[in-house]
Parts: sequence; C-alpha cells; structure tokens
Amino acid sequence: DHKTLYYDVDPFYFYVITEVDEEGAHIVGYFSKEKVSAEEYNLACILTFPQYQKCGYGKFIISLSYELSKREGKPGSPEKPLSDLGKISYRSYWTHVLLTLFAEQKGDENIQIKDISLMTGIKTEDIISTLQSLNMIRFWKGQHVVFVMQDFLKKYMSEQKRKKKKLRLCDGKYLSWVPHAERKKGGAGSGAGGSD
Repeated sequence: DHKTLYYDVDPFYFYVITEVDEEGAHIVGYFSKEKVSAEEYNLACILTFPQYQKCGYGKFIISLSYELSKREGKPGSPEKPLSDLGKISYRSYWTHVLLTLFAEQKGDENIQIKDISLMTGIKTEDIISTLQSLNMIRFWKGQHVVFVMQDFLKKYMSEQKRKKKKLRLCDGKYLSWVPHAERKKGGAGSGAGGSD
C-alpha cells in the first residue's frame, strides 16, 4: 500500500500467487521484483495475506523467486535490508536448500561456492553467510573450505522427514515461465500462471 503511494510501480514485475479450489482461484500473496536491478535483487517486496500466513506460502514465494533466478541464469538475493522476520525466513530457506543439496552429494566431488550459487540461484554472499552461521566454513591448508559433517546432515534430513508440516516449495519442473530477456518483442509473454 505505501509503495504505490510513494514509489512508481512501473519499474517492477509483480507475481501473484493463488490457491485454486472448486470455487476458483484465491489470491494468497505476491512478490515484486525490479525489472532491472543493479544489485541483482530477485525480490523487492513480499506479502502473504493474513489468512494464508503460517501455511508455508512465504517459503513458497521465496523459492519461486529463486526458481526464476535459476531460469534467468543470474543468482539473486532479496532487497536489503531485510526485516527481522525476513532474516529468519531467508536464513531458514537458505539453510534448507544448502543442506538438502549437500545431502544429495556423494562427498567425493569438489564443489565450489560459485557452482552452488548457479545450482540454487542463491548469491554467493548469502551462501557464505549461511554456511558461516552453521559453522561450516573452515580454514584448511591455506584456504577456506566448506566443512560438511555427515552426522549433522543426516540429523537435519531425518528431522525434515519427521515433520508433520512439509515445506511448501516451488518445483521448477512445473514452472511455465520464460525470462523476460528471452521473450520476443511484441509477442505474448509466458508468465508464471499468467502475464506480468
């Protein structure tokens, strides 16, 4: 509400998330993203309507913004500074994505932070800060390395499996969206469930 009063909305794309039932589509929330972001932000503003909060849609919206970043081939980050709730939500999302990725690795691969960034769509500085918060960055043989303890990973993954409420994340294979830079001028756009 305050952004439309004080700021021009033309420089932003808006992605509206709906829940569909037998009565039709109901708006759950939205996020906005700058059309051109010098800081490589992939999300400017996020909102989940009160009646849909605590249902996992916030994480879904965050994951959708990263799926778009992956499609664009440009890792992104949310607009800073983050609110206290934003910091908690993003740190939780980044932790889940990184630990899930590490759990899927064989352990003998030499994977670099820039590779993780391209695989996840998460900017390197957000990956590094998350790994530091998990105490997974170590200095070894003159360089910084990611130190993954298998016991820690197994415990985290088993906790995730036991949770009654599963994380609601966007699955990129079901996403029908073409990056704006790849769309033909004057042609119909292919939005994430509609035009944007």
